[in-house]
Amino acid sequence: MDFGSFLAAPEIKVKIITYRDIFQNKAMIEDRFGEEYKNTSALIKMDPADLKQMSVKKGDTVIVKNSFGNIVVKVEESGYETPHKGIAYMPNSPWSNMLVSDETGGMGVPKFKDIEATVTSAKGAKVTDLDL
Repeated sequence: MDFGSFLAAPEIKVKIITYRDIFQNKAMIEDRFGEEYKNTSALIKMDPADLKQMSVKKGDTVIVKNSFGNIVVKVEESGYETPHKGIAYMPNSPWSNMLVSDETGGMGVPKFKDIEATVTSAKGAKVTDLDL
């Protein structure tokens, strides 16, 4: 074993904002739980500086976790010109919903837009499957 195998992978704290995506909606209509839907839904978009800090690149898998859930999704650069370190984006989907608190503060509506989580590399891991 080399020395690097004893070091923990860098972990980044992020606030996740969920959004709707037209390509995801198209895939959902054609085959709700097909491969195209999974590819457009089971992902997180992050600032390039955050990806560099974690030593991951587009298409790698990452673990996104908080006290409500733990998922493996693919990662992409967000594509925004303005830096947004610590802010990540996920399509509203079964994968992002696994991180949403069941606490609604008496309002009856979960908090989808401000999810706190940590992200770390999961190189080689498979995207979390949905138990149907």
